[in-house]
Amino acid sequence: MAAPTMDRPTSAAPAAVQTLTIAKALNNGLRASMEANPKVIVMGEDVGKLGGVFRITDGLQKDFGEQRVLDTPLAESGIIGTAVGLAIRGYRPVCEIQFDGFIFPGFDQIVSQVAKLHFRTQGRLKVPMVIRVPFGGGIGAVEHHSESPESYFAHTAGLKVVSCSNPADAYWMIQQAIDCDDPVLFFEPKRRYYEKGEVDTTAAPGPLFSSRTLRTGSDVTLVTYGPMVRTSLDAAAAAEEEGRSLEVIDLRTLSPLDLAPVFESVRRTGRLVVVTEAPSESSISSEIAAKVQQECFYSLQAPVLRVTGFDTPYPPSKLEEEFLPDLDRVLHAVDRSLAW
Repeated sequence: MAAPTMDRPTSAAPAAVQTLTIAKALNNGLRASMEANPKVIVMGEDVGKLGGVFRITDGLQKDFGEQRVLDTPLAESGIIGTAVGLAIRGYRPVCEIQFDGFIFPGFDQIVSQVAKLHFRTQGRLKVPMVIRVPFGGGIGAVEHHSESPESYFAHTAGLKVVSCSNPADAYWMIQQAIDCDDPVLFFEPKRRYYEKGEVDTTAAPGPLFSSRTLRTGSDVTLVTYGPMVRTSLDAAAAAEEEGRSLEVIDLRTLSPLDLAPVFESVRRTGRLVVVTEAPSESSISSEIAAKVQQECFYSLQAPVLRVTGFDTPYPPSKLEEEFLPDLDRVLHAVDRSLAW
């Protein structure tokens, strides 16, 4: 591959605080990384002229050229394998997996090569690459378009796994993931792409691999990530009308898990409900439940409860509202916890 051009697009400086969708925040974050480092390359199916099926890469090929924004064949194994070669040669590839269920043809490359090269070479090789994965349901899609495969990768040593839930995190976390020298799986809640929020492009972001308390409370702790953050915040607002105070923690990082804020919260509230779209069996939610039980046993006033997707394949779109956790299921778990 020829060396990427150093030319950068010229544009007026954006306002420091902007109201953006998650999709636009990701686009701006990718643009900022590409402007800052000519070794950042974006690659994937339809990411160039089309700008991606969700338009996350819209305009990047026009501004940075076809050598830095590559439309690839429909072959996830080839996308990941090519990115591995680029990464160990000094580039920082950002791969887009078009939909969550499409990642499995590249699974072997990710767990057998991407995750292990740094360890296998005793640190001589680094694999600074980002694999972007739109994940989760709620968009009325067909099979293989609404899955939550994050536990596979959080289980795999050598990979970092994160998930944004709002525009500010989307803007900063994608840049931090690109700057990371380790491979990062970057899960994006696709049904939240067009929700808006303020992004301060001059603010100093917090650490990438850290969780964050979004709402303080005293009665029950809700721990969640990705698409379920909005659902959990809505549940906390509804519970407040009934005189109940729920604390909401956005994990943000799934591997490594940052559970110190969760432990601190549970020691105050005595109750924990974990909320996630993914099925409950052998999952991130079960890991959280186990570690909280281990670290906060004498503080718990009720068992750790989980509100998750069901342990079935993702259903047809007309049934997905029955599958996905919603406000009522979260509040029911809160009621059960408080009644213990």
